[in-house]
Order: sequence, then structure tokens, then C-alpha cells
Amino acid sequence: MVIMIPRTLYDSDHDMFRDSLRKFIEVEAMPHHEQWEKDGMVSDDIWLKAGEQGFLCPMIPEEYGGVGTNFLYNCIVNEEIGRSGCTGLGWTLHNDITVPYIVRYGSKEQKQKYLPRCITGELITAIAMTEPGAGSDLQGTNTTAVLDGDHYILNGSKTFITNGQKAGLVIVVAKTDTSAGSKGISLFLVEADLPGFSKGKNLNKLGLKAQDTSELFFQDVKVPKENLLGEEGRGFIYLMQDLPQERLSIAVGAVANARAILEATIDYTKERKAFGTTIASFQNTQFKLAELVAEVDCAEVYTDRCTQLLLEDKLDTVTASKAKLLTTDLQCKVADECLQLFGGWGYMWEYPVCRAFADSRIQRIYGGTNEIMKLIISRDLMK
Repeated sequence: MVIMIPRTLYDSDHDMFRDSLRKFIEVEAMPHHEQWEKDGMVSDDIWLKAGEQGFLCPMIPEEYGGVGTNFLYNCIVNEEIGRSGCTGLGWTLHNDITVPYIVRYGSKEQKQKYLPRCITGELITAIAMTEPGAGSDLQGTNTTAVLDGDHYILNGSKTFITNGQKAGLVIVVAKTDTSAGSKGISLFLVEADLPGFSKGKNLNKLGLKAQDTSELFFQDVKVPKENLLGEEGRGFIYLMQDLPQERLSIAVGAVANARAILEATIDYTKERKAFGTTIASFQNTQFKLAELVAEVDCAEVYTDRCTQLLLEDKLDTVTASKAKLLTTDLQCKVADECLQLFGGWGYMWEYPVCRAFADSRIQRIYGGTNEIMKLIISRDLMK
């Protein structure tokens, strides 16, 4: 597909990294993804191989074993996962969301203890925010952490936790002061082998079949005092500060997946025949594809601009919310419209467009629902 507006964010070094990653996914992930979908999770081996090749946590500083790159390399990882449809690879959460909390707010001792193994893939991370009664409303968190000598006693439960089954380290959102509202929320680094920490079943979802998603339970878990991440009572602030990057990460993957599905659909319509001619020869098909490619091109330009703002430390919550709203709505629209052009074959699971249709739906829910995005944007308009 011809892209009329050249992308200027990436240089030849980025292109080499992208080519290497694309080949890696094609060889090491795509042939196994169908089995991973049946298993409900990817293999440990793919994490370790990705770590060996330098695809995990490229932003970690050199002093902790990383290469200290900027967010563009994370974007390339997100785009190539989105392009390939290998949605079981939970690297985006690991690279863009959980590990950056440790980099930004962790103590030197915490960084030395955990970051090197995050890079190698030996330590998989997750973040536990959502609860059965609290999703987008983080202030409704009921999980508590009570200081008792040299430990915090952690009690509560979490749900819909990506990487939940495989995670060896979970950042847990808990209330250290139940009377202080958002100012009573803190973050904790909780190792999966602590007594009282248990994992529920791997949840059976509409899509993302190869990505493990779990319930987590904490019953009188003794978390060492030194595993408090950052300062007590500042957890909510940390979460809010990091949301723009999280939402941009979602947007980057959404655009890449939408473009990949759109390109596959264009190729399909040129080959598939009906009524003695190709589907691509019908004006309805041409107009529909023209509409979608125009929207994807525009979404990509906006997302690239948001990425540039993030690199300059200028990406605000409202702008990132617009990116998340625009791109995930579009991703779902592209999957739906393209499935229609595939006809009955598009409803078959072995076709990527079918899996994309199922996988894309969650994009409008996690990272803050798109209704929350509209609320953030509208509040800014009404100032």
C-alpha cells in the first residue's frame, strides 16, 4: 500500500531493528500462535528468546543491563505485534507499562534486583489495578496494605490481569490509607511466590486467546516494606502520570493492526471473484476501502505526532486520550468492515481478519474505556 505521507520518526537504525524483529516474529511466534491460542498462553521460551535478541525493555538504562533507547523502539515492537496478529505476546504491557514504573519510581536496590531479569525475559511482569468492583475508577480500589513492622499486610483481589499466569512480579495497586481517597493509594512490587498470593484460573476471553489473563488473590500477604514502589500515598499520582504513555502505546498498536488488516483485505478483494468479476471491481468495495485507508493514514499521522510529543515530554493526558479514542474506534471499524468484505470466510477463525475482529474489541475497554476518554476530552473543552 502506498503511504502518501512519509513517516519521519524512524531512521535506518530503527529500520534494522524493525526488520530483525519482524523476522523473529515470523519464525519464532507465528508458527506457534495457533497452539498458544489453544493453550491460553504463549511459551516461556518465546520470552527468553525475545530477551536474548534485545526485544524486551529497550528503554532500560545501560547501568541495569539495558540499552537506554527512547520510546521509538517500544513503538516498533508494538507495531510489529499489531501487524503480525500475534496478540499473545504480552511484551507491550511489560515494555511500556509495568517496567517503566520500576525505572521511574523504583529505588536503586529495586532496579538492580528486578530490571536485569526483566530484560532477559526470566522475569515477566504484570500490573494489578482492576478489581471485580473497580475498573476505570481506581479510587474505588478495595485492596488494602496495612503496615505491620517491617512488612505491609496485603489483602484483596484483582481481575482481568494481563500476563497474570506467567508474571513473577506484579505491581499491585492498594490502599494504605482507606480514609484518604486517591491520596491513600500506593504501589507495591509483589513477587508471585509470596505466601498468601494465589492465581485464579486463566480467564476465557472473546479474543486475545493466546494472552494469559487472570484473577489474583491476596490473603494476608506479607510484602517487605522495601517493596513499596516510590512513596506511600503517591500511587494514584504515579498512575495518572504514566497514563499518556500507556494510551499512546495502545494507539500505536491499533493503527498498525488496522493497516495490516486493511492491506490483507485489499489483496483479498483483488483475487476473490463474485458474479464473474473480482470484488475489488465493485464501486462499493472501492469506496469502502478508500474511506478506510484515508482514516488509517490520518490516524497514523496523529499517532506519530503524539509519539514525537512523548519523546519531547510534552504529551498531555487529553491529547493521548484523543489518540486512544480515535485509533481504537477505527481499529474496530476496520476489522468489522474488512470482515464484511471477506464474506463468510471472514467469519472463520483461521482467517486473520476474524481473529482481528475478536482481538480488537478489548482495545476500547482497557487503558481506560473510550467513554472515559470522551469524558476527559469533553471536560477539557468545557473549561
